Amino acid sequence: MISREYLVGLLALMFSVSMMFSADLPDGVKVGDKAPDFFLTNVDGQSVGLETFKSTKGVILVFTCNHCPYAIKYQDRIIALHEKYAAKGVPVLAINPNDPNVSPEDSYEKMKVRAEEKGFKFPYIFDETQKTALSYGARRTPHVFLLKKAKTGFTVEYIGAIDDNANDAAGGEETFLSNAVDKMLEGQPIAVTTTKAIGCSIKWKKD
Repeated sequence: MISREYLVGLLALMFSVSMMFSADLPDGVKVGDKAPDFFLTNVDGQSVGLETFKSTKGVILVFTCNHCPYAIKYQDRIIALHEKYAAKGVPVLAINPNDPNVSPEDSYEKMKVRAEEKGFKFPYIFDETQKTALSYGARRTPHVFLLKKAKTGFTVEYIGAIDDNANDAAGGEETFLSNAVDKMLEGQPIAVTTTKAIGCSIKWKKD
């Protein structure tokens, strides 16, 4: 059963004001599509892309940021997901898609500070042009795309929220993402492949 907190968050999302109408944005990927590749700069200065993870079983791709209250509440859960699944071959890859001219707290320099403060053991990369967020169809922070290693590249297996509680850092009852990763590793069908991402709207470039 979907929790009351998840429904409240969904209603809040419906009434939030985005800096760009969804009709102006490309649709992005769907479950079953090949995941678009990219190479973006990590907080350590290195270039990171899906090619970096070619020896894994999959990737938990999370569009997130520094400033968003929802993203902040999910940070420890994202760290826990990496700790749980990286050893099983499905690490986290975090991407900040926000324009720092609109949201100064999401600058590359402040990304480096946050990664050090939180002790991120996974890459935290900067989508400076926002092309990667647009190619995936990311809309919120956080917005998750679970990718599965294929013969060539990766395929999209799940899109949406981490769980059903965006308002409490303790987590939710319906762990959509963990359920999807577990089924993917078991080679079993994923029961819920899409959910509504709850979070702050991505801060798109104004030009």
